[in-house]
Amino acid sequence: MQIIGIGEVLWDVFGAREFLGGAPLNFSAHAQQLGDHAALVTAVGQDARGERARNGMRTLGLDTEFVQTVAEMPTGAAIVQTDAAGNATFVIDRPAAFDCLTADELLLNRLQRLEPDWIYFGTLAITNAQTEAILRRILERTPRARHFYDMNLRTGHWNLELVERLSGMATVLKLNETEAEHLALLTLPEFAFDLESFCRHWAQTFNIETICVTLGGSGCAVLHRNQFQRFPGYRIQVADTVGAGDAFAAAFLHHLHAGSPMDQTARFANALGALVASKEGATPHWDVEECRRLMAEQTPNPHQLPEEER
Repeated sequence: MQIIGIGEVLWDVFGAREFLGGAPLNFSAHAQQLGDHAALVTAVGQDARGERARNGMRTLGLDTEFVQTVAEMPTGAAIVQTDAAGNATFVIDRPAAFDCLTADELLLNRLQRLEPDWIYFGTLAITNAQTEAILRRILERTPRARHFYDMNLRTGHWNLELVERLSGMATVLKLNETEAEHLALLTLPEFAFDLESFCRHWAQTFNIETICVTLGGSGCAVLHRNQFQRFPGYRIQVADTVGAGDAFAAAFLHHLHAGSPMDQTARFANALGALVASKEGATPHWDVEECRRLMAEQTPNPHQLPEEER
């Protein structure tokens, strides 16, 4: 599977420690580990962090052909704070180098020649109007590709109108339960929140084929081909949750594209997300056998399953 991702590369700063991150980069790195090929369109600064980012991407097996260097802006950084449960919040410095993407005909022609199966994008980098315009140009030049929108809303770095525009581009949408509740409050304030009803409303409104909602340690819920199902998570000792959702997204798309049954797709994605959350950093080393062992060691908790699966 060939994927083109567009968006941010940044350093997740945990006090004195820094980990290479940004949702598009994390997703791309996990997709590569699954055997897919991801080309990331992004930018770094002409600084020490930028050079380390390029080297880090190469170490992760990522192609840096489409990584631009911006002299006048620093490489992106996010100050990360985690609570007792390992859940993260981010303070992101803007503007950063990833806000300064450019796309000429040469770049668009090179991307077109990749003949991608999927275009991956989030929200953070696309808040920049120039980057949104570049995304649209890439979509126009790759009409065969389907589109994976990994919402990842960060406080102060999104707005409803943008999220609605990006949802309208999506073949598959991934978001978390908190984001679903917040969007429901903004768009369906007269109704009590119900996750299935929200997914069906959002899918119908924006013509989305598949919506996947991550539920933290409880797993995920998926609306696919008009069928809504919940799939339980896996018990792990959380190190930090940074990158877990990106690993989930890569695994989910990998199996969805392969035509795997939704049960297999969702459960493997839950397991990989849990495995990454048990390790430090957004792109730790893991292998598929670790995932399979986790799945084999833990049978689904029947109290977490919907009635039709009990």
